[in-house]
Amino acid sequence: MEESRYERHLLLNGFGRDGQDKLSKAKVLIVGVGGLGSPVAMYLAAAGIGKLGLIDADVVDVTNLQRQIIHNESSVGMDKVESARLRISELNSETEVETYNFFFDKENAEEIAKDYDLVVDCADNNPTKFLINDVCVKLQKAFCHGSITEFSGRVFTHLPSTACYRCLFDENNDPPAKRGVLGSSVGIIGSIQATEVIKYFTGVGELLTNSLLTLDVKTMSFMRFKMKPSSKCACHDI
Repeated sequence: MEESRYERHLLLNGFGRDGQDKLSKAKVLIVGVGGLGSPVAMYLAAAGIGKLGLIDADVVDVTNLQRQIIHNESSVGMDKVESARLRISELNSETEVETYNFFFDKENAEEIAKDYDLVVDCADNNPTKFLINDVCVKLQKAFCHGSITEFSGRVFTHLPSTACYRCLFDENNDPPAKRGVLGSSVGIIGSIQATEVIKYFTGVGELLTNSLLTLDVKTMSFMRFKMKPSSKCACHDI
């Protein structure tokens, strides 16, 4: 570990060398390398996470550049996972990156997720978000949910036995596939997700478990709602 590189982490009370060593051994799977996945991947690589798994089947489009900051103009037409891998290698060559150039689906989800310590939900559709939830609940894996629509966003973290995505949301209420989004607001939510991941591995601070953090960027208002596991949650049958 380069002490000079992570000096500002080492100076943090309760973090120090022990926390940095934990990050260097951590394995994190990021589902979706778009708006949310961009800041998550970059901040985790910068923080010294040992291994990042990136899964996404899309290619970079010029319309992505308004918010997907891990990609650039020269990446247009390139597979998103490869574009992200190249950017991460420039940022921190010590972070191992494994890419999966296909969608996270029922056929591959469990096999991929089992090799990681934590999953970050950066998906842009409800079916994938429910799948991430169900696989992580089954495997007793931690995951951090993030979502953004227009001017609002939300984040929470799930650990085994805490409230999950199905405790909060109805699978039948899938929002329209395409809506506007303020690019910078995606960066806020993604940065919070990355922070939750760092806190999870280092034990610093309090995680957003049994809590839903929401953001309205038009008023720059954050609200935190208490929640608890639902006895009616469908995950009891998983």
